Amino acid sequence: MRQNESERMFIISLLTNPKTPVLSSAAVQSLRNAWGGGDAIWLDPGIAAEFAVGALPANRWQVWEGLQAMGIDMLAQPAQGRRKQILIADMDSTMIQQECIDELADTAGVGAHVAGITARAMDGALDFEAALIERVALLKGLPGAVIGQVLADRITLMPGGPVLLATMKANGAYAALVSGGFTAFTSAIARKLGFDEHRANILMVEGGVLTGAVARPILGRAAKVQALEEIAARLGISLADTMAVGDGANDLGMLGLAGSGVALHAKPSVQAACDLRVNHGDLTALLYMQGYARSEFV
Repeated sequence: MRQNESERMFIISLLTNPKTPVLSSAAVQSLRNAWGGGDAIWLDPGIAAEFAVGALPANRWQVWEGLQAMGIDMLAQPAQGRRKQILIADMDSTMIQQECIDELADTAGVGAHVAGITARAMDGALDFEAALIERVALLKGLPGAVIGQVLADRITLMPGGPVLLATMKANGAYAALVSGGFTAFTSAIARKLGFDEHRANILMVEGGVLTGAVARPILGRAAKVQALEEIAARLGISLADTMAVGDGANDLGMLGLAGSGVALHAKPSVQAACDLRVNHGDLTALLYMQGYARSEFV
């Protein structure tokens, strides 16, 4: 394919949850034929395939809805520059399966109340900073040692995360964990997964207990955008060559700025604002959409 031809092409990626490989050859070929696409390439049998098209069909969102009902994610993006050099990731409900503040609140006996505030804040119904201050205040008096217990007993990695990090880093990418949560958690998760750096808020502790306050300035939506811009500038990498992933309203700024902004199992308002949505796949979806085959995973 000549350079100018490839610049006009788009890649349609079809993928599903690796634990339930429901992607059939019939489904892939049917869509490829309907859209006049190129040859189907299987990245992982039953789990991920892709094909090229010359233009994005007008009915792609109607098709997307139909595929969602079948447990299949569909992502469309330009063929050029799919493999990214920077990964910026949210932590809570993205790289881990929980919301850390909800888990802390549960140990303090205010779990249901705090979880309700978290859900509304992540869907954009509440101001993030105000909601964070309100929730942290409810943790006042909680022993600081509880953080380590929550990390050990309640926090689990999102499936596919270790492979995503290992594969992208093996291919020269830089990875940053940027969270509206807390450094007490991002430091441990970043170390476990191999992130190059992490940024988050600081829970204030005095005399071994949480004070109910968070250090200022609070890292929210604007700070995530700033982190993406700063890291890309520092490394001399174009924003087009970056990928961001998150699930909450405070991630929308960085998702919109990155070359590929992926809404992962995201809140409805976040999905509505993003073209790249993963609702069935795990974090390996971010590898498949870059064109990595399972045989290339680290």
